[in-house]
Amino acid sequence: MPRALWLLIIGMAVNVIGSSFLWPLNTIYIHDHLGKSLSVAGIVLMLNSGSNVIGNLYGGHLFDKMGGYKSIILGIGISLLALIALSIWHNWPQYVVFLTILGFGTGIIFPAMYAMAGSVWKEGGRKSFNALYVAQNVGVAIGASLGGIVADYSFQLIFLANTIMYIIFLLIAVLGYKGISADTAHEEPKDVNVKAVSRMNLQALMILCSGYLLCWVSYSQWITTIASYTQEVHITLTQYSLLWTINGAIIVLGQPFLNGILKVLNSSLKLQILIGIGIFIISFIVAAKASAFSGFLAAMIILSIGEMFVWPAVPTVAFALAPKGREGYYQGIVNSTATGGRMIGPVLGGLLADHYNMSTLFTVLILLFIIAIGTTLVYDRGLLPKKKITAKTI
Repeated sequence: MPRALWLLIIGMAVNVIGSSFLWPLNTIYIHDHLGKSLSVAGIVLMLNSGSNVIGNLYGGHLFDKMGGYKSIILGIGISLLALIALSIWHNWPQYVVFLTILGFGTGIIFPAMYAMAGSVWKEGGRKSFNALYVAQNVGVAIGASLGGIVADYSFQLIFLANTIMYIIFLLIAVLGYKGISADTAHEEPKDVNVKAVSRMNLQALMILCSGYLLCWVSYSQWITTIASYTQEVHITLTQYSLLWTINGAIIVLGQPFLNGILKVLNSSLKLQILIGIGIFIISFIVAAKASAFSGFLAAMIILSIGEMFVWPAVPTVAFALAPKGREGYYQGIVNSTATGGRMIGPVLGGLLADHYNMSTLFTVLILLFIIAIGTTLVYDRGLLPKKKITAKTI
């Protein structure tokens, strides 16, 4: 891998280590420490995710206009200011205000990171995006593990730890990213109607991302309603954080297994996504029946395998579909879609959990996965020329 990609990988890991001190515990903090209902917690996280969606779209636009370095520095600067404020004022309602600003700042960062990764190693295809995905999960494994321990001692230190990690991330970006060249990736042949292809490609991406959003609506329950439910069945914060540590460890250590499977699949990204969604369904069936730590552990292991197939494949498809000069915008759509799922998920999950029960919630979530299978099956039917998008398409 190129040196520039390694710098992006390190920065991504540090970024996510910091954020992973906080995001798995947000619902627990709002519900248990600030004394708000799950529905209110869902609305707070919706505001955070909504600002993140705006940040993602803006960040993708900035990448296409002014490059990755300036976009990332701006995003880190906004995030760092919000975290410093959050370290000082984290009661109600200040928590809501600064968490919302933080969502916007972090949203700017991610599409630029992914677009840069695809640009600096074009021949790597899926490997570039998978490398950032693995880096994110290294961050989750470390950050969530430490976060649970720190939170058991003092929740206030969580905000301080997050701030320190973002200062380190800023130093990495300033010293390492300025010289990274992120040229646009590819052009359409001269005999192709570029506007028509661009329109069809964008339509295909939106169909794929509609299912991607539903997957994230369901997945986000692990940090909202399922997180709160684990407390009700007497699973400690340390045990809950351990689930996310295991999640990250499986994703990192499971890469050789994944690569072997992908060779058998002949690198079909569409098939990878479908298999992953199927595994998601199995995970939520197991979680629905869980009442002890061992049951949630089994569900998390299965969930981790499923996301290894789905999460890196979608930005890879987006990069393959993106016209020249629109890589940042397309990555912004993918990231904002994921964030949109995390925005809708807490509200939907909180309402279902508060007004019905967890059994009803799990049933609805599984239905959403089934719809996502349908959108994945049909997203590429309108593409011209008709061809299978693989990890080698880029």
